[in-house]
Formats: sequence, structure tokens, C-alpha cells
Amino acid sequence: MASLKLLFSLVVLTSVLSIQASYPSFEDNGVNVLESKKVNLSLYYETLCPSCASFIVNELAAKLFDPEGDLISIVNLRLVPYGNAQVKAPNKTIVCQHGPDECYFNSIEACAIHFWSDVKRHFKFIHCLESKLIEGLHSSKEYAWESCCVKLKMDSDRLGKCYGSGYEKKLILQNAKETDHLVPPHEYVPWVVVNGQPLKDDYLNFVRYVCNAYKDSPKPKACRSYPHNINSGGKANSSLEGCYKGEERGGS
Repeated sequence: MASLKLLFSLVVLTSVLSIQASYPSFEDNGVNVLESKKVNLSLYYETLCPSCASFIVNELAAKLFDPEGDLISIVNLRLVPYGNAQVKAPNKTIVCQHGPDECYFNSIEACAIHFWSDVKRHFKFIHCLESKLIEGLHSSKEYAWESCCVKLKMDSDRLGKCYGSGYEKKLILQNAKETDHLVPPHEYVPWVVVNGQPLKDDYLNFVRYVCNAYKDSPKPKACRSYPHNINSGGKANSSLEGCYKGEERGGS
């Protein structure tokens, strides 16, 4: 009788293991299955380009992070501050298009992205800082980002140490390598890429591209008003044309 019970238990255990094995893990090969279905949206930008700041503050914030539309739920957003800067040999000196202050703020935002990896968190900081840069600096550049840290209850010391230690240069050089190896090369910033496809002068219509690229269902509410086909009916307007490579540059 005992042997029959043992045999029955083994049969049940084998069946359970077989059933579990038939279902894929949500962490197969270290990749979250739900995350892998998301659309990759990358923004290559520089902090003092007016078009970049306007796109972040007025477009991404309103359309991507709108709680009702919930577009961010299907997006992996990557922000890459560097833009049209250049790395000069032999010391890898970084020269930014809009001068030393742009290099400074590119570095601060790169540090924020690194230390606060949650996209909703570091985007709030970048949105705050870019909003201040649009308005113009009315105090020191340090106060601009430090006041955002205070407002958002973030640790300003981490950013200060990141910049002061020189670690920010490592982050910017990584961004430089990624930006300079884009295929096709970027022509200006903001340069918006959806699943590897540059949107070029149709970047204001990024929602349509994201919704079209997302193949799972149901789609978020933000996608319901967009057609499935892609057409470039609304190009970037004259106030958001971008900052082009080769325009006047400043020092690092």
C-alpha cells in the first residue's frame, strides 16, 4: 500500500513539473518577456538646443507621460544627451555646439539618467531642468539643477559627485560613441528613433510610429486615435526644425 502511494506521488509530481515546463518563464534568458514587447524610443539631443528642450517639455511630457493615454506603458524610452558635440584628440576634449554650459548640462543630465535609472524618475528631473533652460538662467547653473533636485526630493549630492569626480566624462563619451555610430548618421537634433528607424523631420508624429510598432494588444488609449498606416502628414514646424550639425560651436 505504501509503495502504491509513493508511486502515485511520483506520478503527480512528474505531471506538475511537466506542466510548469510547458509555460515560458517571464525571465527567459534574463530578458523580461513583457519588457521585450515594448517599443524602443530613443531621443538623441543636446541640452541647450531650443528645439530639443521644446520637444522634451512640450511633446514627450504631454504625450508620452500623459496618465490617461498611458503611452509610456508600451515604450522603452532612452534619452541620450550629447547631440552635435565633438570629441577632440588627443585628450578626448568634448566641444559642444552651444558652448561650455551645454557641455555642463549634458553631463548633469547624463549623471541623472545613470543614477536614477527609472525612466519616470530621471525624466521628471530632465523635464524640470529643460523647463528652466527654456526660461533662461536667472541664477547660477548649479542652482538650476539643484533646485530641481529639491523640488523633486532627489539627492543633489549624487549628481555633484558624479560631475566633480569626472565620472560624467565617461558617461558622455559613451553617449558620443553611440550617437556617432547611428545608422544612418543623425543630421540634427532632436533626432528621434523608433525601433531603429529615424523619424527625421516627422519626429513630432512619434506617437503614430510607436503605436504602429507595438504589436501586442490591447493598445493604450493614446493609440486609439492614430491610424495603423504611417504617413508623414505633419512635419516638424519651423519652430522645431532642430539644431543642425556644423553650425557654430562653442568650447567645452
